[in-house]
Amino acid sequence: MVRTYGLSHLALAVADLDRSSRFYRDLFGMVEVYRQATFIQLQTPGTRDVLVLEFDAAAAGRGGGMRHFGFRLIDPGDLELAARAVADAGGTVRDSGDFCPGEPYLFAADPDGYEVEVWFELPTPFDPA
Repeated sequence: MVRTYGLSHLALAVADLDRSSRFYRDLFGMVEVYRQATFIQLQTPGTRDVLVLEFDAAAAGRGGGMRHFGFRLIDPGDLELAARAVADAGGTVRDSGDFCPGEPYLFAADPDGYEVEVWFELPTPFDPA
């Protein structure tokens, strides 16, 4: 069994990154933690909740617009355990690496093909104590 903080984030296809970011910041008080040209990561202060907005106008708002769902590791050293556990459970690791130093990840397909991310993220100023 891989220990995580549980289901922690959703990634949504959006037509306009700024508009969607503004909506979630205004509605829930989320803050931007990371921003790149094609995605924004928002977090609810005081929680580990994350919402990733990925630019893809063609998929935005469609039932198939969800990219993946993720589980945040407690210990970054557990990524290899997670990769073995994916295979043991009948899934397939599709990609792995580091988002940045100290933040390893893997993307895997579950038996139905849904994409699941397992990753470690360094603490942000908005994480709970």
